[in-house]
Amino acid sequence: MSTRALGEAEGVSLVSLGEIKELAEVGRPTVSNWRRRFSKDSPQVGGDRRPPFPDPVGGSDSRPLFDAEDVAAWLDLRPVPDAEPGEDGSLPTYGDRFRRGLRLRGLVALRHELGSAERLITDALAVCAMAAQGDDRHAEAFSDELLTDVETADPRVARAVRQLIQELGSPGAAADTVLGLAERLESDLITDSTPPTLAELISILAGPLDVVSPGPDHPTVINLCAGTGELLFGLGDIRGHEGILAVEPDPLRRKLISYRLLAHHCTGVNVCADPEELDTLRPSVRRDPDLDPEHPWDTTSGEVVLADPPYAAGEREFDDKGSLSWALEAVRRLNPGGRGLVVVPSWTLSRPRGTTPTPNARMREELLSQDVVAAVIQLPRRIHRFRTGAEHALLVLRSQAAPKNQGRVLLVDADRIARRVGGAWPAYVAKVLEDGRSPVAEEARDFPVSATGPRGEALLDGRSVLPAHRLGTKEQGLDHFSATRDARREAATALPQLKEWIGDLGVARRVPGTEVAHRRVGEHLRAGQLRLLAGHRIRESDIGDAGLMVVGREEMLGALPLGQRRIALEDLAEYPQAQTTERGDVFLLTEHGVRTLVDDAGGCVLLAPVQGLRIPAYRKFLAGKVLPEEVWMRPHPLAQLLAAPRNQHRGSGSLVRRVSVRDMDLPELPPEEVAELEAILTETDRQRADVRRQLAALDNLALRLAAGVADGDLALRRRPSSI
Repeated sequence: MSTRALGEAEGVSLVSLGEIKELAEVGRPTVSNWRRRFSKDSPQVGGDRRPPFPDPVGGSDSRPLFDAEDVAAWLDLRPVPDAEPGEDGSLPTYGDRFRRGLRLRGLVALRHELGSAERLITDALAVCAMAAQGDDRHAEAFSDELLTDVETADPRVARAVRQLIQELGSPGAAADTVLGLAERLESDLITDSTPPTLAELISILAGPLDVVSPGPDHPTVINLCAGTGELLFGLGDIRGHEGILAVEPDPLRRKLISYRLLAHHCTGVNVCADPEELDTLRPSVRRDPDLDPEHPWDTTSGEVVLADPPYAAGEREFDDKGSLSWALEAVRRLNPGGRGLVVVPSWTLSRPRGTTPTPNARMREELLSQDVVAAVIQLPRRIHRFRTGAEHALLVLRSQAAPKNQGRVLLVDADRIARRVGGAWPAYVAKVLEDGRSPVAEEARDFPVSATGPRGEALLDGRSVLPAHRLGTKEQGLDHFSATRDARREAATALPQLKEWIGDLGVARRVPGTEVAHRRVGEHLRAGQLRLLAGHRIRESDIGDAGLMVVGREEMLGALPLGQRRIALEDLAEYPQAQTTERGDVFLLTEHGVRTLVDDAGGCVLLAPVQGLRIPAYRKFLAGKVLPEEVWMRPHPLAQLLAAPRNQHRGSGSLVRRVSVRDMDLPELPPEEVAELEAILTETDRQRADVRRQLAALDNLALRLAAGVADGDLALRRRPSSI
C-alpha cells in the first residue's frame, strides 16, 4: 500500500509541497523558503521562535508528503499580509486559507464520486439556499424543487458546505465560493460566465442601484440573460431590492441563480425562463395614456437592461433572431432615460452591408437609425478566455439621446486602452464615456450616424462600425515636418555618397486651409479605381522551384527570399480561379499590422492570406494610353501609404489581428504630388537594394574568411603598407 493510501486509511490527509502552495494561495518558492528557513537544523534568527516547519510523514525525498493538520497548525501562526481583520478583530492567517482550500479540495474530489459537476454544484447551492432561509421555517415557504434538492443532496456535500458556511460566515459567500470552483470541477458553467473585468465595467456604467427607488411596479434592473448571476451580483449589494428581474432560459442555470439569490437573502428577485414572461410577472408603468383599453399595460421596462448572452459557435448572420436581437429587446424594455448594456460578437458590427442586406445588417441599421446606440466599446481581445477565437463588443444603449448627442455614436477601442493602461481599463473606459472623449484620439471618437455632407463620414454607410476599423487617425504628438527633416539629416550623414540627392528632397509644411481629405480603399474599389486580387490556396505538393514566382506569408515576412518558391504552369492550370499579377501591383499581408511590396515585374501567384491591389489607370499609363496627370495613384506611393501608421492599428480578431483592406484609407493627393512621391520612393528602393547588395557582399566575405580559418586552410596576414 502506498504512503498516501496508508495515510488516508488511517484518517490522515497528506499533502505535497505543490498542494501546500495551491491550498495556501502562495508561490512554490514561498513554501520552499518556509521549509528551509524554519527547519529544525536552521538557527532561529531575529528572535523568531516559531516552531519548525513540520517534517514529512511519507512520500520520498523528491516528493515528500506532510500531515495536512500539522501544516495547518503551523500556518495558523502566519497572518496574511495586508489582509482586512475579521469582525472579531482577528487577522486571517495562511492556516485559514489552507483549511478552506483543503475543504474545497474535498468537494472537488467528490465530483468524481457523484459523477457530475453539475450535480455537486446543485446540491451545494441548495444547501446554501436552505441555510440562508432557515431550516426551521415551514416547508410551505420553500419551493418543491428546493426541498427535493436538499433532501436528495449527498450527505458529504451537505456536511462540507455547512462547514464552509460556518467558516466564511454566510451562505451567500459559500455559494459564491462553490460556483468559483466550476473550472476545477470541469463544469461547462464556467464557459459562459461573464469575465470579472467585463462585469466590473458593466457595473460602473450601470451606476448604483439606489439611484432610482425600486418597487414591485417599478423594476430598476432587467437582466435578459442572467446565467448564474455574475452581472447581477457585480452590481453590488442587491439584497432588499425588489425591482430586479432576471431571465435565464437554461433550466440548470435558472435553478442555480435562484438558489444563489436565496443564499444571499435576495428574495425580491424574480427569475423567469423567457423575456415574454417578464410581462406576466407584474404590471409595469404605463408609458402611453392612449394605449388600447383592452391592453392597459405596456411592456415591462427598467432603468437598466443587461445582457451577456452565451453566443453559440458559428455566425448567425442570416438568422432573424441573431445576436443583435438581444440589443433590440433591450431597447424595447428601456424606460425613458434608461441605459442598456449588451455584449455582442464583433462580427455583427464589422460585416459590411452588401447589395442584399442580411438580417444582421438590417438589425444593425435599425439600431443606428433609431438613434438608440450611445456608444460601441470594442472589448479587449480574449476577454472571454473560454470562447477561443471570439471577439466581443459592448453596446451602450439609450432610450433617447440628449440634444447634444443626437445622431452621434461614441466609438471606444478598449482593446487599445487596455494595452496602454493595463488592468485599470474598465474605470478608464467609464471615464471616457463620461467625458465623451479620450486624451488619445485613436482610442475614442464620436461619429455621426448619417452623413452631414456629400463626402461626410457616417456609420450608416454600410461599412464596419467596429472602433478599430473606424478610429484611424494621424500620429498624435508628432511634428511630421521636424521628424522628416531629422530623418533626412540622419540619412545624409549615414550615406554621404547620397548627400546631394537627399539634400534636393523638397519637404515643406502643408499650407493651412489645404488639408488633405481621405477616402477608404473600399470606396476606390467600388469606383473601379482599384481592383482587389485575392490570394489562393495551393497545395504544398504543387509548389516547387521552377515556373512562376509564388508570394505568400513567408515571403512577405522575409522568412523566404522572393523567387525561392515557384509553381509550374501545368500545375497552376489545376486552379482555374488563380490569376497572375501584373507590373505595378501591390502585395499586402494584413496580419498583425500591414506589410506591402510592389511587384516590379509581374507574373507572380499570390498565396492566401496575401492579397493584391491593382491600379487600372497605371496599367493604361504604362501602355501609353493615358497622360501622367491622369494617373490618380502609383504603385510605390500606394504601398507606402497603405502601410502608414494610421492603417497599422485598424486590426481586429482575437487570435490573429487582421486589418480589413477595405477599411484602410488613402489621402487624396494631386497627380503631380503622387508622381513626385513615386520618383522619390522608387529611388529610395533602388538605393536600398544597392545597400543590401553591399551588405550581402560583406556578409559573404566574413563567412568565407571564418570558414577558411576554422578549417585550418587560411592564414591571415596584413599586407605591408606601401610608403
